[in-house]
Amino acid sequence: MKFYIIGERELVLAFRLTGIEGAVAETRTEVLEAFNRVTSRGGASSGDVPRVLILTEHAASQIEDEEIAWQKTGNFPLIVEIPGLNGRLEGKKSLSDSIREAMGVQV
Repeated sequence: MKFYIIGERELVLAFRLTGIEGAVAETRTEVLEAFNRVTSRGGASSGDVPRVLILTEHAASQIEDEEIAWQKTGNFPLIVEIPGLNGRLEGKKSLSDSIREAMGVQV
């Protein structure tokens, strides 16, 4: 399975050590260009599109509308958000919090 990360330089470098390619992007323009390049929106052939796109929360917060529109298509890559170097952004729920809320049960 092919993964790709878009985010801050340090995280992208750390993921590269594990063999995951990525793009360093800190501004909205950089994040959007990388996002479009990775998804078929940027003209990538279907063989080049990763199955999972990892976005740092900071990067994802800059392209929220585009990310939601992409997720609604149901196409690959699937998008996963991870906390950045400074931890979770204020107001963001963790995956565990979302599951607890959806199930109504605390595990």
